[in-house]
Amino acid sequence: MKIIIAGAGAMGSRFGLMLHQAKNDVIFIDGWQEHIDKINRDGLEANFNGEKVVAKIPTYHQEKASEIDFAADLIIVFTKAMQLDHMMDCVKTMIGEQTKVLCLLNGLGHEDIIEKYVSKDHILLGNTMWTAGLEGPGKAKLFGDGYLELQSLDENGEATAEKVIAVLNEAKLNAKYSHHILESIYRKACVNGTMNGLCTLLDSNMADFGETSAANQIVLSIVNEFANVAKHEKVELDSKQVLEQVRSCYNRDTIGLHHPSMYQDLIENHRLTEIDYINGAIVRKGKMYNVPTPYCAFLTQLIHCKEELLDAK
Repeated sequence: MKIIIAGAGAMGSRFGLMLHQAKNDVIFIDGWQEHIDKINRDGLEANFNGEKVVAKIPTYHQEKASEIDFAADLIIVFTKAMQLDHMMDCVKTMIGEQTKVLCLLNGLGHEDIIEKYVSKDHILLGNTMWTAGLEGPGKAKLFGDGYLELQSLDENGEATAEKVIAVLNEAKLNAKYSHHILESIYRKACVNGTMNGLCTLLDSNMADFGETSAANQIVLSIVNEFANVAKHEKVELDSKQVLEQVRSCYNRDTIGLHHPSMYQDLIENHRLTEIDYINGAIVRKGKMYNVPTPYCAFLTQLIHCKEELLDAK
């Protein structure tokens, strides 16, 4: 299969490498020139479960994507949420009548952007529990196991989606079809909508935050806002169950000592965050459905204040 990885960061590198190893025709499209140059010169270098792997995968700058002669069967998008629209505009010349787009971004509402470029029946929404990291330009750190689930936005699209799933599974990416992908996406968004913003504002890892006296009440208040909005999209979330899912992040023996991605983006690297596509999305949807979302609104505002204070770009 001819596959574009649109956004060759940590997770894009993982998927691209594994799909390349499974003999698919893979290319990377990205916006980080140093990363692009390193991969093209030396290959993508990965610490893959302790083994050094180097893969020669053609890598292009997104601004030159219109010059590439590559008709994609599948585009997997791994950009930051706020970069999605521009990336789709860059790769649109490689989109054909049969091209499918698989979105594995964190957050909510990305299908509305993708639908500007492909019809709804060509969009697959997914949720992945794989992990990955970048140690520098062209150097990925890939440890552990994971899985993903996806669903076609076409109610009759399961058979077509299964063809994509078969390709992903040949690459050992452990994909399966879901009839309830929005529930999975909302559940993951609840974790991101609590841990990301709160740990970033409080300059804390997840375990230390979880041990504060107000942690559970704050998290439950935010999760309740997500759940109340989700009901209007025919998604039923059990707030207490989701609270327990969030609390599992506090475990120091697993991921509790980890700083969430938003902390890494804003505090460590002074980059703009995805808050508008997580808590901010709940605020927008809340206004549309007439659902109060004061915690998500306040958290979104505070993160934007922090972005301004740090002159995030």
